[in-house]
Amino acid sequence: MADVVSFIQQLTQEVTLAAWALFLLTWTIGWTLRGAPIPLSRLKRAGSGLVEDSIWAALWLALGSTVFTFITYIVKAVVGSP
Repeated sequence: MADVVSFIQQLTQEVTLAAWALFLLTWTIGWTLRGAPIPLSRLKRAGSGLVEDSIWAALWLALGSTVFTFITYIVKAVVGSP
């Protein structure tokens, strides 16, 4: 049972790390498009949309990470693994 718990914890950490990296990439691209000196308003609106979506994703990612961490803590307390 401890092997399953550690596998799920490791998988959750890897997916969370990839998701945070994607958030940073999207946020950076969004601000780059929004602040670019290009006179295309559609491109600037797309940048604003990317920034807004990445911030929402960061919020849900933080909440999801908290829930998974709490579940892992409870399972470790029940199973008794270190």
